[in-house]
Amino acid sequence: MAVALSLDGLQRLFDLLSADGRRLIGPRLVGSAITYRPFTTVQDLPQGWTDRQGPGDYRLARRDDAALFGYVVGPDTWKPYVYPRRETLWRARRSDGRVELIEEDPSTARLALVGVRACEIAALSVLDRVFNADNPDPRYALRRQSCLVIAVNCSDPAATCFCDSMGTGPEVTGGFDVLLTEVIDEGSHYFVAESGSAAGEELVERLAATPASPDQLEAKQAVSEICRARLTKRMVTADLPGLLVKNPEHKHWERVAERCLACGNCTLVCPTCFCSTTADTTDLATGEFGRERRWDTCFSLDFSYVVGHTVRGSVRSRYRQWLTHKLGTWHQQFGTSGCVGCGRCVTWCPVGIDLTEEVETIRGGP
Repeated sequence: MAVALSLDGLQRLFDLLSADGRRLIGPRLVGSAITYRPFTTVQDLPQGWTDRQGPGDYRLARRDDAALFGYVVGPDTWKPYVYPRRETLWRARRSDGRVELIEEDPSTARLALVGVRACEIAALSVLDRVFNADNPDPRYALRRQSCLVIAVNCSDPAATCFCDSMGTGPEVTGGFDVLLTEVIDEGSHYFVAESGSAAGEELVERLAATPASPDQLEAKQAVSEICRARLTKRMVTADLPGLLVKNPEHKHWERVAERCLACGNCTLVCPTCFCSTTADTTDLATGEFGRERRWDTCFSLDFSYVVGHTVRGSVRSRYRQWLTHKLGTWHQQFGTSGCVGCGRCVTWCPVGIDLTEEVETIRGGP
């Protein structure tokens, strides 16, 4: 089912989601970036704003129209909403010489993720494989099931985007409950809304909106076609896993290491990186103690610390591990690449390291 929504119709969609007890999470203009935050109305969205991106460069700019979703992707991802930065694994307290486990409430907030792009849906699919592999994570599963995905088709890619090369975009093809395509054409501004699940179909039906006309559907399709034509960055993926695994001593790893700060920015903004560590906590005032899982990065010197020795002591070895795992051995573990082509790691690298260029250099020979 595909219907046409005006700005008022889009607000009705948001109102229905709120009435269903869902917390709306979507793009907000915060400081000098577009990030994912709670919102309630259409006016909260970054109307008329876009982002200009390049290696090590992110800038907001005004558009010449009133698009609500005319940006690409910012530093935030949807990952924290299904895989929190910090999470309590268990808690206990000491009382009267006994230790008692503190039962945690397994319930989680019902969220509506609004503005999810094709590459980000692909990233959620990657995380689904990671956290439902050999030892499924029930906390992840509960949060994931509590999320309704309101996807949006991209219209203007950034110079750092290469989703087409990774087969993850720019057009949304699945993994959503409701898909929105924003169309601004000859003075008209509307959204084509399509359902992609039983929950999404019910939601679209409740909008009681007018079915999209053939012209509106044609305009909707043109948005994705124009976006794809504007993509300029490419990643050659042929034999990519084998290429990286077979070149552990390539001279270029050292050249990259001379620039890399090992800051971990690329892993923190990545929508699929899942490395973590654990930390024990103790509250002497209450007698409670427990264990937390926290995000970590393979660029940390301590990440590979084993039995008194850091396995990857050099920046060279840590960058090589990250790129080889992301684009190579991830396939062996989870049957897919760990990269979805969103370009965040390129944009938010302080020194502008571009993994697509690094791959091509290694592919070119010694």
